Amino acid sequence: MEKFINLKLSKELLKAIEDAGFKEPSEIQVKTIPLVLEGKDVIGSSSTGSGKTLAFGAGIIDKLKKGAGIQTLILTPTRELAQQVTNNLKFFSKYSHLSIADVYGGVAMGPQVEALKKSEIVVGTPGRLLDHLNKKTLNLDGIKFLVLDEADKMLEMGFIEDVQKIINECSRERQTLLFSATISGDIEALAKRYMKHPVYVEVESYVDASKLKQIFYDVPQESKFSLLVHLLKNEKSGLVMVFCNTRRNADFLAKNLSRYDLDGLAIHGGLSQNRRDSILKRFHSQNVLILICTDVAARGLHVDGISHVYNYDTPNTSKEYVHRIGRTARAGKEGIAISIVAKRDYDNFRRVLADDSLKISQEELPEFETLQVRFNEGRSGRDSGGRDSGGGYRGNRGRSSGGDRDRGERRGYRDDNRDGRRSEGSRGGGYRGSRGRSSSGRSSSGRSSSGRSSSGSRSNAGRKRFGSRR
Repeated sequence: MEKFINLKLSKELLKAIEDAGFKEPSEIQVKTIPLVLEGKDVIGSSSTGSGKTLAFGAGIIDKLKKGAGIQTLILTPTRELAQQVTNNLKFFSKYSHLSIADVYGGVAMGPQVEALKKSEIVVGTPGRLLDHLNKKTLNLDGIKFLVLDEADKMLEMGFIEDVQKIINECSRERQTLLFSATISGDIEALAKRYMKHPVYVEVESYVDASKLKQIFYDVPQESKFSLLVHLLKNEKSGLVMVFCNTRRNADFLAKNLSRYDLDGLAIHGGLSQNRRDSILKRFHSQNVLILICTDVAARGLHVDGISHVYNYDTPNTSKEYVHRIGRTARAGKEGIAISIVAKRDYDNFRRVLADDSLKISQEELPEFETLQVRFNEGRSGRDSGGRDSGGGYRGNRGRSSGGDRDRGERRGYRDDNRDGRRSEGSRGGGYRGSRGRSSSGRSSSGRSSSGRSSSGSRSNAGRKRFGSRR
C-alpha cells in the first residue's frame, strides 16, 4: 500500500483500496492520479483491465463534496460499461459516502430520475443522458469533472453528435478526462475542441505477451462450427469468450453449442437489459463457462480468469483483434487466443496480420467430426459456419426485445447487425494460396484430417500465404 499512500490519497479512499486487496497501483494509476489531483485535463491511452476507473476515479472521489449536487459526469459507450464503472466507483467511495447514479436505455426512467436528485456522480450512455436533458431531469451546470470513457468506441458507434451536445451542456469550468484504447485523428479533434492543454498519458498493454499464445486454424468454410466444438471439448480451459462479428452468429453459436452439451450464452445488443444482466451474472459466477459476444456488447466488460479467447469471426482491424485478445493472459496468468479463419475471413485476417507486433502462428488442423447444425427456422443441415460466416442461416434480424430507448446505443449496435458484409470481403477474390487440398477436411468420412503446412515456421508461412505487407 505504500505506493498508493505516496499518491497522497485520502484515508477514506486508501481504506477502500485496501479492502479491494490492491497492493500497488497500476501504471495508468501512477501516471494519472497525480495529474487529476493537480487539476489537469488528461488524455489516457489505455485498454480495458488496466485499472483506468480508479485512475480517474481516485482524484474525483477525493475532490467532490457530499450533498453539493451533480459534480461529475462519466460517459460510456455501453450499458455494461456504465454498470461496471458505477459499481467500481461505489466501492471506492463507500467511506466517502458519495451517491452515484447510472443511467442507460432499456430500463424505466423513473428510478433514474429519483437517483439523479441525490447523486454527486452520474455515469451514463449518451442516448439516455440526452433523454434526461431534454426532459429537464438532469442539470449539468455544476459539473466539475467530465470523463469520456472508451471515447474511441463512442465515436465508432456514431455517438459524436450526442457527445458534443452533452459536453455543451456541461459547465465550462470543468476538468475533462478522456480515455481511449487508441488515439485517432477524431479523438485528437475532440480533445482540441473541448479540452484545455491536456496531458497525454500512455501505458503499455495490460496483456502479458510472454504469457499469451496466439494461433490460427485455416479451415474450410463449412467446418468452422465443427472445429470450434472440437476445440472447446478438447482444450483444457477455464472461462472462455467467443467473439462473433454479428448478433446472428452469436445466437447461431449459442443455440447449436447447446446441442453438443456445451453450455454457452450469447450477449449482444438485441437482448433486454434484464437478460444481459442475468447472463453476465451467470458468467461472473462461473455457472456458465462460455460467453459468446459481439465486440460492442463486450466493450468494457472486465472478467477475471479468462483462459481462452476464440475469434469465430475475424475482426475488421488489428486494433479490434488486440482488444479482444486482451481479455486473457492478465495478472501473470497464461492465456491463448485462437482464430478460426475461413474464406470469408481472409480479407480481415490479412489486415490483422499486417500488424508486425502480433505473433500469430498457424496450427495444423486436428481430426474432427463434421457436425449437424440447426438454423433459426428449425431446419437442420451440415455445418455451414453460420449465416454470416458461411451461408445458410436465415434467422430474424435480432432486433432489440428490450425496448431500448437509448437512441445512441441503438444506433451503435448496428455493428452487431451488419450481416457480416465487411467481414465477408470480396467473395471471389480472397485467399489464393495453397489450400492443402489433399487432406482439407472434405473427405467422404466427414472428418477433417490435418494436411496443413508443416509447423516449422508457421507464423511466417501464415503471413506469406495471407499476403500481409511489411
